[in-house]
Amino acid sequence: MKRLLAALAAAGVLVVTTGAPAPAAPYDGERLPVRPAPATQVWSTRALTGQPGQQSQVFLRLDVEEMTPRVVTAAGPETITISGQVVNVSDRAIKDIELRLERGDPLTIEDDVRKALREPTDAEVVQPYFTRIADRLERNESKPFTLTVPLRAGADPTALRISEPGIYPILANINGVPDYGGRARLAALSTLLPVLAMPGGTGPSVPANPAKITLLWPLADRPRLVSTGPTVLTDDELAGSIAMGGRLYGLLKAYESALASPLGAGVCLTVDPDLLRTVAAMGEGYEVRGQGAGKGAGEAGLWLAQLRLLVAGRCVIALPDADADLVALSRAQLTELTDLALDGAEVVRQILGVQPTQGLTWPEDGVLDQQSLASLTAQGVTSLVIDQAAVAGTPGTGPVRLDAAADRPVTAVRVDGMVSDALRGAAATRPVAGVTTPSETRPVSVQNALAALTFRAGFQDTGQNVVIAPPRRWNAPTGEVRTLLQTTNSLIEGGFATPTALGSLLEPAPQQPATLSYPVESGAREVPPTVTAAIGESWRRVQQLSEAMRQEDAESAAPADLVDPLRLDLLRAASGAWRGDEEGARASLAIGRERIDALQSQVSVTEPNSPILLGSGDSPIPLSIKNRLDVRVTVRIVIEDTPGIVAKESTNIELPARGDRLVRIPVEVQRSGRFPVHVRLVTPSGVELGGRARLEVSSSAYGTITVVITCLAGAALVLLSARRIYRRVRAAKAAAAQVPDDASGVTPPERSSTS
Repeated sequence: MKRLLAALAAAGVLVVTTGAPAPAAPYDGERLPVRPAPATQVWSTRALTGQPGQQSQVFLRLDVEEMTPRVVTAAGPETITISGQVVNVSDRAIKDIELRLERGDPLTIEDDVRKALREPTDAEVVQPYFTRIADRLERNESKPFTLTVPLRAGADPTALRISEPGIYPILANINGVPDYGGRARLAALSTLLPVLAMPGGTGPSVPANPAKITLLWPLADRPRLVSTGPTVLTDDELAGSIAMGGRLYGLLKAYESALASPLGAGVCLTVDPDLLRTVAAMGEGYEVRGQGAGKGAGEAGLWLAQLRLLVAGRCVIALPDADADLVALSRAQLTELTDLALDGAEVVRQILGVQPTQGLTWPEDGVLDQQSLASLTAQGVTSLVIDQAAVAGTPGTGPVRLDAAADRPVTAVRVDGMVSDALRGAAATRPVAGVTTPSETRPVSVQNALAALTFRAGFQDTGQNVVIAPPRRWNAPTGEVRTLLQTTNSLIEGGFATPTALGSLLEPAPQQPATLSYPVESGAREVPPTVTAAIGESWRRVQQLSEAMRQEDAESAAPADLVDPLRLDLLRAASGAWRGDEEGARASLAIGRERIDALQSQVSVTEPNSPILLGSGDSPIPLSIKNRLDVRVTVRIVIEDTPGIVAKESTNIELPARGDRLVRIPVEVQRSGRFPVHVRLVTPSGVELGGRARLEVSSSAYGTITVVITCLAGAALVLLSARRIYRRVRAAKAAAAQVPDDASGVTPPERSSTS
């Protein structure tokens, strides 16, 4: 039997307790990094972190590396074996370390299984004897162990005493005695064990209505593409993922094996167009931002070539481009970005040479609100893949009808909640000794998914649809992936299930109506409104830049060649990969904004090396404008307010592609002297281009106002001078009229005419 590996981002369903006097506190919920999935990995207990003011002490880590069998069938064996190692992670020695397997009552009702997946039920109904696995472990010392216990009751006191089929909670419980402390439970690991039939028995009868299994196989990654031509990536992790032993390599090989198995007819590939775009660009050679040449060009070509061969003639679903968060885009009313996300189906067709299922999309987390549904319907979406939680309260697991509009019903294929929730990490940790674990820290195990799938196929004779959808960016170890597929194929071969193509769920249209129910927790995980608002602002800027561009000629680049990559940058910032990760969304948006700024800087004003001399009051300012883009650009020149200079109204100027142009800007100089002039280039809609240029302008001319003032002052001076002269002349005449000719004092008119 394959190793019992940690599935997806976290490993196993864990329970950890302490033996110290201070109580253990909840795990703080750090986010696990997504790394290439290893071929082998253990289910492991992990440390719990204390809350402020408390101390927490973890003594042992339990790593379960193998469990046999994963599903108990009539073919045996009669025992269950677990093996692994126990590690002393405390600050003291521990002695008398013992292990036992405990079990709970069998779960035979769907509600009980669902509850156990959310909050594993008590596994202490049967408590066999402990088995000594180590006498003493010093600090950092580890000890391997193997424990085999009978399933049935008998003389062996360690037996689990299982006597009938069912889904059994199982707990691996370790006790020990730390130095300076008493005996206590030091670590435990909980999971579910499906018992389809007792070993040696005839096995369950084949159901008349076997479960109908459809498997949606995910190939997706977080956005990494910075630019194309040349291709630049944010990091080189994708090279390791598509190389042998990497996560995406393992998923591709598992997809290949699934197609060749009895399950093959029910398998449908779900792929992110942006992942295909990135891998295709890598195959042509690429750079890693700040690190030089990338190392995965060869692996990219091989991975993509293999994928093309496998999907030929197969069912394919195109995820929204960059796996965009459609609900967040709808809330921000970014309709154009939603259109761009849905156009990803064309990327899949071009790169893989296969037509994805038309009119079908699968939103992140499988949930939508009514506003988003109406938006998608208006854009041509006719069918959806959604989670059962998206239509809470609607019985069954089959397709349902969503009435987005009176004349446009939408077919919704529901992903099975029990199986897929377990794969996505919906199984919760089991509380121990009063310690509660927050729901966001729930680890997950493929083992729990196997239990849910076995329950669907082996204990429910209803012929219901079981659509299995692992997480988008599934990080399960390859051994766990193989175990999931092998168990599914065993159920099909045994007659408990039958593969069902996705297309048969879409046609004919379902009659059962349903109403969308958007979970509160999904809303809390959306790309935040502050980020989508910033995306919207940048989107409008790109649109306005595009409106200012014209194609030079039929052989030259088109504006779309320059702005379409910028639109995709903004779409990546709204990727569903950033749900619950605002920092990642902002970092992605920063890349897009940096690229928009770089485009704007290609059109700018050339600053002269010496001052510009103006010979008259209405002399224009000569400016040299350069355009380094491969398209024509229409601009306007804006001269900021400068004392002494008044800019006249500017007209639109068209710059040739890859060319410079000398223009003269009419201004009016109001005074002589030297002053700085700040000049900006903007598009006709007001988007700034390039940086602001600073010009030194020198003028010896007088402006109109100065001339008018001078003339008025001169006229006033003339008038005042004339007035003064006039008054003096008048005064002189008046004085002359008052003075006599001789000493007699007789005025000339009084003299005798005979004298």
